[in-house]
Amino acid sequence: MIIDSHCHLDNEKLQPRIKEIIDNAEKCNVKYMLTICTDNESFKKIIDILETYKNVFGTYGIHPHEANKYKDITIENISNQLLKNKKIIGVGESGLDFYYNHSDANIQKKVFLKHIQSCQETSKPLIVHSRNAEKDTLEILSSEKKNKNFEVLMHCFTGSKEFANRLTDIDCYFSASGVITFKKSTELAKTFKSIPNDKILVETDSPYLSPEPLRGKVNQPSNIVHTVKFISLLKGTTKEDVEKFTTNNFQKLFKTNIK
Repeated sequence: MIIDSHCHLDNEKLQPRIKEIIDNAEKCNVKYMLTICTDNESFKKIIDILETYKNVFGTYGIHPHEANKYKDITIENISNQLLKNKKIIGVGESGLDFYYNHSDANIQKKVFLKHIQSCQETSKPLIVHSRNAEKDTLEILSSEKKNKNFEVLMHCFTGSKEFANRLTDIDCYFSASGVITFKKSTELAKTFKSIPNDKILVETDSPYLSPEPLRGKVNQPSNIVHTVKFISLLKGTTKEDVEKFTTNNFQKLFKTNIK
């Protein structure tokens, strides 16, 4: 069994075909999916998806690109949304993106902290987006974990090996996306080879980041099989073993008991 730990089924490229996409996933042994929130409009669609499909879980959070629009969000706002449906099992995606800078950096940090504080209150894990922001992301996570511990999943991790080592020191999980299969991702592959198996999950980030040999096409959860195969070769083990440890890690992190 494979679990896609990060996809965007509410996206306009996927939602009109969602039944077909979930059926495709089932045929490839992708039994469950976690569809990720980016703003309040996204969340409304996600609630509908969760109520329609038994094998889809969801999150609530504000993507750093949208932080300017949600600069006044409160811990209470976030925590209340997390209670809308029992299948809302995580907070995010939230974090820092200094590559595009669609939102002011200081506002991104402020909104990120609100998400972290909600995690600390609700004991739900945090899904972190970090791009061109390693130093600030690490400082914030390290500092806040000292205040009160919470679980962290680094979504679509593409950071440096040093960043990975520092995040491992504070007990973070890492999600491998299709990026790891790209021909130019040799350093990222080396980094994931060094990350302990009990800290690795897999994701598609669909409709984005289709793995090789499908790069450039609209991604969907069924395509995660290519990432699983790549990791099995990287780790020198079987695809079945990768399926097993990534599924176990998902269930441990998100406190689910699914079969």
